[in-house]
Amino acid sequence: MANLTRVRRSPVWSGVMATTIVVALLGVSTWTEGASSAVVTSTATTSIGCGTSSSRNTTLSLTVDGFARTVVVHRPKASDSTPLPLVLNLHGSGSTAVEQEEFTDMNTSANADEFIVAYPQALIPDGSGFDWNVPNVPLVGGRAVPAHSANDIVFLTSLVKILESRYCVDPQRVYATGFSGGAREVSQLACADSTIFAAVAPVSGLRRPKPCVTKRAVPVISFHGSADPVDPFAGHGQKYWTYSVKTAAKDWSSQDRCESARTSAPFKGVKFTLYSSCANGALVELYEVMGEGHEWPGGPPLPAAFTSVLGPQSSVVDANGVIWSFFQNYKI
Repeated sequence: MANLTRVRRSPVWSGVMATTIVVALLGVSTWTEGASSAVVTSTATTSIGCGTSSSRNTTLSLTVDGFARTVVVHRPKASDSTPLPLVLNLHGSGSTAVEQEEFTDMNTSANADEFIVAYPQALIPDGSGFDWNVPNVPLVGGRAVPAHSANDIVFLTSLVKILESRYCVDPQRVYATGFSGGAREVSQLACADSTIFAAVAPVSGLRRPKPCVTKRAVPVISFHGSADPVDPFAGHGQKYWTYSVKTAAKDWSSQDRCESARTSAPFKGVKFTLYSSCANGALVELYEVMGEGHEWPGGPPLPAAFTSVLGPQSSVVDANGVIWSFFQNYKI
């Protein structure tokens, strides 16, 4: 089990999943990628982006698979010639890349632990934000995915190669995390290409898609509030949310051919389930945060207007710290 910490990060909140708050991008550069939708492939242990100069905070405007896409990228203060891990961090339904950057405060972790974090943005309009196209899964409210929507699996897997061409990335240490709808998309990514993502961390949205044909056992760490009113821990929610989080974790343990299961309470407020003795040294870990709502554990404090809808926050687990401790154990 990864180390836990009760330390809460300083507030950086200015708005998340809001329909009335306008978030301004200040002090960031815009990088327009060419119209090519080709996927860059490489078998090198370091990416071709090493040695190039890149800004610490950049908003990329890309064209991938014929669609205009936006990605916010944060690079720690490190040498452009030193290969760094890459973490994709996906926003929830109705949110944006900038809001996810603030909601999770993962830039602070990226600076401390020296990894690149990229916040891609979905395309399906939802209020002032966007939804991900999770294959064969309806949107919030049971809405169907609009016809001819972008294939976000193609976008996200292509994005990794694009970032490897622009930044000094270690291709063996690429990871994905996300919140809510972003977590469901990350769950799909783990199935779609287990040769790209060394480990994944769905927060408040773990699923085990079917079918799920992986080429290797995928290490999975997940967090979910026991009092989540949006995606209930026990399942039986919206059309996209039927089975329980516990079932999703157990199905991933079967996917990864785990042979051992253990449940513990490492300290007050957390129920921890560990599936071990899995293929290729993988683990499946589930943190049930007791009494927490639809939140990012240990994240910056939310305004009362949001917690009244999303449920209580908890600081007993610093999700960013635990996720990074877990990720560090795995390479492709």
